[in-house]
Amino acid sequence: MMTIVCRGIRGATTAEMNTKESILEATKELLHKVIAANSIEPSQVAAIFFTTTPDLNAAFPAVAARAMGWNNTALLCSHEMSVPDGLPGCIRVLILVNTEKGLEELVHVYLKEAITLRAGDLDE
Repeated sequence: MMTIVCRGIRGATTAEMNTKESILEATKELLHKVIAANSIEPSQVAAIFFTTTPDLNAAFPAVAARAMGWNNTALLCSHEMSVPDGLPGCIRVLILVNTEKGLEELVHVYLKEAITLRAGDLDE
């Protein structure tokens, strides 16, 4: 019998502009790809944390999750630290899932300009 544990799955993307439409579109794309890559069922999700760089403030990324039907999931939005030379326009997500998967089986998803974050994990 496998043990179910709570694990974190990371992802990041960038919004083209600081508009509600751009932020929500980028967030939906990111969530769809993370969910597909990890075969996540809504009942497995404990919580989802979203952050944006300070230059993105036109919409809460969590609105995208609600529009996708995540109405009973705990969601939280915040801003990332303002780090010199950090990636602008970035939306990050941390999805806490209850799973039997091991750490090495989880797929972290980085899209658009955020793929550069995986090159040097210190940039996250």
